[in-house]
Amino acid sequence: MNKLPSFRAAAVQTAPVFLNVNATVNKACSLIQEASANGAELVAFPEVFVCAYPYWSWIISPIEGSEWFQRLYENSIEIMGPEVQRLLDAAKKHSINVVIGINERDPIRTGTLFNTNLIISSEGALLGCHRKLVPTWAEKLVWSGGDGSSLNVYDTSVGPLGTLACGENTNPLARFALLSQGELIHVANYISLPVAPKDYNMAEAIKLRGSAHSFEGKVFTLISCSTISEEIINTMERATPNARELLSRGNSAFSGIMGPDGNTVGDGLIDDEGIVYADIDLNLCIQPKQMHDILGHYNRFDVFDLRVNRTALQPVSFVSHQGSNDDNDSTDQSSSDSSRKQPMRFKP
Repeated sequence: MNKLPSFRAAAVQTAPVFLNVNATVNKACSLIQEASANGAELVAFPEVFVCAYPYWSWIISPIEGSEWFQRLYENSIEIMGPEVQRLLDAAKKHSINVVIGINERDPIRTGTLFNTNLIISSEGALLGCHRKLVPTWAEKLVWSGGDGSSLNVYDTSVGPLGTLACGENTNPLARFALLSQGELIHVANYISLPVAPKDYNMAEAIKLRGSAHSFEGKVFTLISCSTISEEIINTMERATPNARELLSRGNSAFSGIMGPDGNTVGDGLIDDEGIVYADIDLNLCIQPKQMHDILGHYNRFDVFDLRVNRTALQPVSFVSHQGSNDDNDSTDQSSSDSSRKQPMRFKP
């Protein structure tokens, strides 16, 4: 009998140790251990959890925020760096799959940062890195955009998994690109954003996007959102005296796990810190497809044609006088656009 995996999943809702990369990695490793001890085989962490969201971009001018950008850069990490290795070691030690957001520092282009999600296997392998395709609004002052090379679904011990960061989960084309690769588990991570327009309920918007993806694709969605700590408020008060007023509005964070019917599995969290757990049975993704299978009988691919450019963007292409590329081809080397990604080579 061909049965899909069943497992316990965990979604973390908490704040990083603001602008302290080592302390935040320690906190992440502790939470990985806690989730595993409670039976979870997959744990999701918030967007850019390591180790800060650039709130200053929303509450002070770009010129005033420049010094804060440098602090963020100094507390960002490289994919091949020791901080990532510590996360891999923690995942392996506790036999748990991990999706966690980081501020990724480009190792060559000084000053270039990406909003990146790491996908880590329960064996401690770095399966992949997804860079947020489009920074949202004021975030454009901080992060560069990613490209289609990281729009992938990964084979894990709990099933096929994909991830998008925050506002990307509003993009139906990005979500469909993951669903088309067989995604059954989606990780959507966010940050608490009290400075959104006053008529915008951030917690409800996060929940709505998770419900929509689960219902449309008949998949499970893990939502992990950060919180605003007293430490963050106190730190941002050094930037502007009204930081507390700007960063204290409620209904700004939601974490939970959505089933293939679009409903929350168990309880979710609004604003409070904690870990949400839910038991997931991927076999529940099958029956709803009989009604609406947007990857099969309930679509018209003779009418609609979605193409995804998986070329990895590079700042320059070096060509020799003979007309051949000096560097290796930077395009995706998978055998087909629908193939799932295998583990990346990391530290031997």
